[in-house]
Amino acid sequence: MEIVNLIRMANRIGQFFDAMPDRPEALEGVANHIHKFWEPRMRIELLDFLERTPDGDAGDERLHPLVLQAVTQQRKRLTPLARVA
Repeated sequence: MEIVNLIRMANRIGQFFDAMPDRPEALEGVANHIHKFWEPRMRIELLDFLERTPDGDAGDERLHPLVLQAVTQQRKRLTPLARVA
């Protein structure tokens, strides 16, 4: 999957959770959603992108600040087990 498509998907998640008044709860919501509903290949691609581009800017698309913070803070949790081993 192209990173621009993943960023768009992640940004929709970020926009949804950004409406929450409790920032820690919103960050947890983003990380939890990506962990539960994104397949490992999608998470790996997003994490690899952030390793190369820590500001989340892909040129045409940029990660929502909430998503960027959530994924950065929860990198270990979002890394598929096969990747850790």
